[in-house]
Amino acid sequence: MVKLGDVCEIVSGSTPKTGIEEYWDGDFCWITPAEIKDDDTVISDTVRKISDLGAKSCSLTLMPVGTVLLSSRAPIGKVAIAGKEMFCNQGFKNFICSDSIFNKYLFWFLKNNTEYLNSLGRGATFKEISKKIVSDIEIPLPDIDVQYHIASILDKLQSIITHRKQQLEKLDELVKARFVEMFGDPILNQKGFPVYRMDEVVDFQGGSQPDKKYFEYEPTEDNIRLIQIRDYKTDKYITYIPKAMAKRFCTADDIMIGRYGPPIFQILQGIEGSFNVALMKATPKMGNKEFIRYFLKQDCLLHYLEGLSQRTAGQDGIQMDKLKAYPFPMPPTEVQEEFAAFIVQLNKSKVVVQKALDEAQLLFDSLMQEYFG
Repeated sequence: MVKLGDVCEIVSGSTPKTGIEEYWDGDFCWITPAEIKDDDTVISDTVRKISDLGAKSCSLTLMPVGTVLLSSRAPIGKVAIAGKEMFCNQGFKNFICSDSIFNKYLFWFLKNNTEYLNSLGRGATFKEISKKIVSDIEIPLPDIDVQYHIASILDKLQSIITHRKQQLEKLDELVKARFVEMFGDPILNQKGFPVYRMDEVVDFQGGSQPDKKYFEYEPTEDNIRLIQIRDYKTDKYITYIPKAMAKRFCTADDIMIGRYGPPIFQILQGIEGSFNVALMKATPKMGNKEFIRYFLKQDCLLHYLEGLSQRTAGQDGIQMDKLKAYPFPMPPTEVQEEFAAFIVQLNKSKVVVQKALDEAQLLFDSLMQEYFG
């Protein structure tokens, strides 16, 4: 184990005065933590550029290609590698690696330790990790050839994971394209389907939950899972409530909607239990469930509801009266059922891809734990 400060030069940055035009719109990249996304590996461009004069005004260090970028506040733990020479603002503690440490190996080490990095944050207003704290972080450091080997394995697995995710995205895009092909634009209704109000087609039922003092965190015969919006993304926060206090129920196949955001109006499914106040269940009064599920997923409806939310002071959820009045063109039953049959076949493909993704992710997580603890 070695300390990062012993094998890397650690550099931070600053922000030139924004009111001085000569400091900005120059030739040098200048990055902020907000520009690093979770799936980023290499960053080769930045939103803003600064001039040589701007860099000199606050004694910025030009980071070479290959520098490992680590956000040290707001938020802590975003990681990427500089694909171009660049400067940064004060929200970083970055690593210029010596010959004894491979930058991609360090990248994966930091990616594996986001929670640990956040635990090192200090400060009352917002958490930040200092240069001293970062310098003292210890990293297992095998021979450089072993570091290259480890990084290569993780790179390949990450590439497989990314490919599987892209496959799922393309399948979702195929559904959207098929929907438009069969039914046209729901707003224009070019095919002249009879139009209903949304609340004539769908019944919306809001969720319920008891006081948090009744929450439980282990399953028993007497409790039931309390479903929250976040549960559709992770099982880290599974919560239960006494069955006697549960009032709203859903199956894994029900159409569930996230009422609050961001983002609002997420169309969800896949969990059985009792749903809380941040969710609502959409039950068809007529028509095919799968057709209605994908009608609710249409971008035009989402944009409509988002626009209403943004225009209303203090409103960050769905305006139910507007949703219920939304026009719903209703195609013939046989066309809806044809679309539903298409979805059944496509979902079989998604199951295969998702299984491969889960297996790759499990192996990736296991190896990260083995290599970095």
